[in-house]
Formats: sequence, C-alpha cells, structure tokens
Amino acid sequence: MKKLKFKFKKLIENTIELNSSKSESNRLLIIKAISKKKIIINNLSNANDTIILKNLIINNSKKIWDAEDAGTTMRFLTSYLALVKEDVIITGTIRMKKRPIKLLVDALNKIGSKIYYTDKIGYPPLKIDKKINQKNNTISIRGDISSQYISSLLMIAPKLKNGLNIIIEEPFYSKPYVLMTLNLMKKFGISSLFNRNKIIINNQEYRDGSYTVESDWSAASYWYAIVSINKNINKIKLKGLRKNSFQGDSVLSTMMVSFGVDTEFLEDGIIIKKNNNIKNYLKIDFKNFPDLTQSILVVAAYHKIKLEISGVESLKIKETDRLSAMKKELEKIGCNFYNKKESWILEKRVNSFPKLVVIDTYKDHRMAMAFVCISSEMEMHIREPSVVNKSYPNFWNDLAKVGYETT
Repeated sequence: MKKLKFKFKKLIENTIELNSSKSESNRLLIIKAISKKKIIINNLSNANDTIILKNLIINNSKKIWDAEDAGTTMRFLTSYLALVKEDVIITGTIRMKKRPIKLLVDALNKIGSKIYYTDKIGYPPLKIDKKINQKNNTISIRGDISSQYISSLLMIAPKLKNGLNIIIEEPFYSKPYVLMTLNLMKKFGISSLFNRNKIIINNQEYRDGSYTVESDWSAASYWYAIVSINKNINKIKLKGLRKNSFQGDSVLSTMMVSFGVDTEFLEDGIIIKKNNNIKNYLKIDFKNFPDLTQSILVVAAYHKIKLEISGVESLKIKETDRLSAMKKELEKIGCNFYNKKESWILEKRVNSFPKLVVIDTYKDHRMAMAFVCISSEMEMHIREPSVVNKSYPNFWNDLAKVGYETT
C-alpha cells in the first residue's frame, strides 16, 4: 500500500492555478452530447471523473459503458443513455455497485424508459433495454439523497417531446448544484421555471455556444484550510474563481471568516489571507455544500473549535461513508467526532497533536486533501495518495509549490 510523507518546510510561492470545476465540466459534457450542437468548452477539468465521462461519450460504446468509480458520470450517463441508447449496460467499480441509484431509475422508468438491474435491485449495473418513449411528463423525486439525480433528469428534459415537470420532495439538499445545472443549461438557450420545489422545462432546443469552466471552489477549500492552519502562510492567491459563481461551495468566502480567513476578489481570482477571527463554537448546516464538510472539520480540529454539523446524510453514500471515515481519522489526531440525533458533534480538542499520524483515505480523494492541510503541525503519512486524481490531479504538485515536501 503506497503512502507519501508530508512535512511543511518553508513558503516558496503563493499563487496557485487552481484546477477547473469537475461539476461544471461534467454537466457541460452531457449538455454537449445531448444537444449535438457546436458547443465549445474551454478550461475543461482534468479530473479523472471528467476524463472517464469524456472518453465514454467520444468512444460511444455499443454495449458496455463503464463509469468506473465516477458517481457523477454514472448518474448523468444513466439519463443520457436512456434518452439515446437501447440494449446497453452501464456499470462501475465494486464501490459503485454499492452506491444506490434506484430513485433515478424509478423516475426514468416512470417517464417511459425500460431500465433493469442486472444484479442487486437498486444498484448498478443497469441495463438500458429501451430508450425513452415518453408516457409521463410529471415525476416526483426525493430531494435529500442526491441532487445529481435531479440534475441528470434536468439535462435531458428539453429533448423529451412533452418536456418534464419535476416535483422535489422536501427536504431539498444540495440545491445550489441543481441551480448550477439550470444556469449552465440557460447559457445554451434552455429556459426553465423553478418555483419552490417544482421545476418545469418544456420541449425546446439547445443552441450553439461556448463556456469557460470556472476553477473549483471545492478544491479551494483545501487552500483556505492551509491559510487558516499554517502559521507560516499568511495569504495565497487562487486563480480562476469568480465572485458571481454558479458553484454552491463559493459560500467558503463567507464561511471561512469564522475560521480565520478573509477573501479578496480580483478580476482573475481571489486572494485569501489570515484574520484573527476564530470562533470557539460553530453550528453549520452542510445540506447545500456537503463537499466542504471534511476540510472544515479538519480546520475546526486544529483551532479547538467545537463544531455541530447537520445536513450531511448524503456523505454516507459517497466514495466511502465519509462520516465513519472522518470519525476514525479524527480520532488519530485526538478529536472526538460522533453522531447525536440529527447532528454530528466534533468536540473541542483537548490533547496535543501526535508527532506522527498515518491517514487512511478509503479510496476517497477528499479524505487525502482535507487531512494533509494539517501536516504543517505534525509528520503526516497519506495512504494511497493517487486518490486525488479523481478531482484534483495536480494537488500534490501545487502543494509542493507552496513549500510542502513529500518523500
């Protein structure tokens, strides 16, 4: 089992060409494939999930579509294939076969597709037997499992002969990701009506156009964490982020004020810099930005902040059960993290950090990147460091640029 040892030496440079948004990139690839229009995507992400999706669409496999470990790819392709293909199978890794997809399959079958499970009911692999012959244009879907199901349906909606009305059963988690989907569709001519928990999209045509993918606010969270934690780094410039972002994780610019970091917006990105505003106790609902949870927990652990979090149920069905994984790894650095009714509690750290800690990543990119942010305070070994390729392949190189050494 490969592992890397990390230790901060000294600041070398403090400008990072931040990686592009995987979330925007994957939506744009589906929009381009569905529309068959001349759509130019600039600054496409080099994340492995995006590469998998791009290659599958380009190769246009006749029978087997393997999404590997890419959750967004699996969910977006399921609707895409139901729209355009027959007699094909979509599958993935062992972990992917344990990630539920029943809500999406049920919705597509109600609309008029014929999708079957080839193994365990409710989970991949799936057989797309017949493409959609629309029977219904109104469906209901739970909003507390994965917004990717909703986005997947939205992108095919304009191509359905009767359009689509989606009623989202509350609570509605990760709403900003649905808004991102609608905003990107609008860039290519698709109008929609979003009223509280109902989205209406009529039959219409996508149009030609181009779009430059923004840098990834989820990835920015690790740099915010580094500025908050590392005593020798006072500021970092992150290029490619926008003040008026489609990404829900841009809430970082206000959230991190309470964790000791201010944000200055520039034309070509942001500068993040230390402040002295560290709270003792914070209560945060992560339902609209769950991907920030791990890095925020690590920052709170460092600053001895008691943190009460909610809205994190979806983390149980990610690359790993992220809540259980965080509980185990936070214990290694002396922190107690536990479930209490509908919340999770991170108790204020009372012990000193160990001199050395080995972090397991559970095949989860965010586990690796969240915990390495605290390696300026101890010798840290990260197991299976290649997991970052899923969303941020250049992360270790960027970390070296600012002075973190690996062996």
